[in-house]
Amino acid sequence: MIPVSVSPVARARRPGGANPPFWHTVRVDHEVVRKAPLFAALDSEDAEALLAQMSPARMERGDILFREGEAGDSLYVIGEGKIKLGRSSSDGRENLVAILGPGEMFGELSLFDPGPRTMTATAVAETQLLGLGNDSLTGLLTGRPEVAKALLAALAQRLRRTNEHLADLVFTDVPGRVAKALLDLAERFGRPVEEGVMVSHDLTQEELAQLVGASRETVNKALADFAGRGWLKLEARAVLLLDVDRLRRRAR
Repeated sequence: MIPVSVSPVARARRPGGANPPFWHTVRVDHEVVRKAPLFAALDSEDAEALLAQMSPARMERGDILFREGEAGDSLYVIGEGKIKLGRSSSDGRENLVAILGPGEMFGELSLFDPGPRTMTATAVAETQLLGLGNDSLTGLLTGRPEVAKALLAALAQRLRRTNEHLADLVFTDVPGRVAKALLDLAERFGRPVEEGVMVSHDLTQEELAQLVGASRETVNKALADFAGRGWLKLEARAVLLLDVDRLRRRAR
């Protein structure tokens, strides 16, 4: 049995620095949260006990949960919405490392490495999440090595994706990277519709370009080319994939 002791987590912030509402009455879908690797090795009773220790938060688009360079003391699991993880250069340029959605976890690196946060976490849609402080997590891992193993496996998968992304930046042209990014977003956020797969990614054109690692003009040119070929249809912060097979071949 996991002892219950609710620990504080960081408050989200508006881009200007003000604190938005942070409600402990936010209702987060526990079934979605339990898909995260943190719960993979727990039975139902222990999972509910762990959930009782987690603090809920609600964020609007643009709210910042934590910034690159800040001290990290919590991990988070998304119940609803999307979070972007990104880095900024000294001249203000931004790069998106990942877009995370329901059931996905982030911030766990702070448990194994006490250094500052390596990325900034920002909501790209209305988001509900649960946070767990490192003190509570350390107590859990002390007696549950199988949970530690699940967390390390999640970190290894993230490292693998990062390596693949770096390889794509070197070996794949921009249209290929655009196709691959759209397919990845479709796998996690897409829903079948009559014409194809509707992907509500909630990203601006600039954010999509940052995710691909290219200029907005170059990414827009690739999207326009795909649309002209009948492979997709562009929507507001969404895209309708009409020919997934063609996109897969272009992503190789």
